[in-house]
Amino acid sequence: MRPMLATKGTLVPVGEAWSHEVKWDGVRILADTLRDSGSTRMWSRNGNDVTPAWPEIAAGPLAGRDALVDGEVIALNDKGVPDFRVLQDRIHTRKAATALRLSASIPATFMVFDLLRLDGTDLTGQPLERRRQLLGELLGGLEPGSTWQVPTSYDDGQMLHQATLQQGLEGIVSKRRTSRYVLDQRSPHWIKLAHRHRLSYVVGGWRPQEGTTDRLAAVLVGESTPDGLLYRGRVGSGIGGKAGRLLSDLLAPLSTSSSPFADEVPRLDALGTRWVEPSVVIDVDTHGVGYTRLRQPSYRGVRTDVRAEDL
Repeated sequence: MRPMLATKGTLVPVGEAWSHEVKWDGVRILADTLRDSGSTRMWSRNGNDVTPAWPEIAAGPLAGRDALVDGEVIALNDKGVPDFRVLQDRIHTRKAATALRLSASIPATFMVFDLLRLDGTDLTGQPLERRRQLLGELLGGLEPGSTWQVPTSYDDGQMLHQATLQQGLEGIVSKRRTSRYVLDQRSPHWIKLAHRHRLSYVVGGWRPQEGTTDRLAAVLVGESTPDGLLYRGRVGSGIGGKAGRLLSDLLAPLSTSSSPFADEVPRLDALGTRWVEPSVVIDVDTHGVGYTRLRQPSYRGVRTDVRAEDL
């Protein structure tokens, strides 16, 4: 089984025909609970059985019911924002002991947003509005701290879009209320709108293009904090000919022998990096804010009007 997917959009659809939900930055899961066995099996977006990775979710609230639900497994980073990378250590876990240990240190929550089958009745042909109603009746009594939650859907997409932008969330998904659910299909009736944020970061190093020693291909950037310059990732997209030459000229006089970052730079990123004094500030477009590492960053230019200490 593979879930129905949303189509990328550029504008939030308006009108009573649409409902809107938060776009979660997590792992898409179909959870199939079986009445006879009392167990829950969980399937990834690619149709793989991932039940062993999520023991606290597999032991969900639907024991004794026959149901198939769609949702997103999320975990929060140290800034309280859902962050896919926090889940990296858990995604491929298949050993029960390891999964239980990780569930204690990296707690996950299953945000359930659709109901596809209930007590033997296939609901995929029902409109979304009806499926959401039944889902609310089925899971409406969950405690706030439960590992399963039913996220709110909203009538005002523009409001939700602005609110998620301000909160640093990934974006929203707009869904036509009459939409049916078709497994393994990208539907034009579900539209996803991801945010792009433009923020300023300090350059702490650069990496040459593969096969060269002096042609800049990417920069390593950090965020100025009271604890020093904390590493936020590598930026290569958007750096081409002219931009690369400009950055090379600015960074050449700033060469230093050691990393200016206060925390440890991952070995894969540090390998081959040329460190520089942290004084050049650049603007970067990225998905979401509040992440410890930039999401799909893209270079947008040098800030000559801002100093590193201003950040």
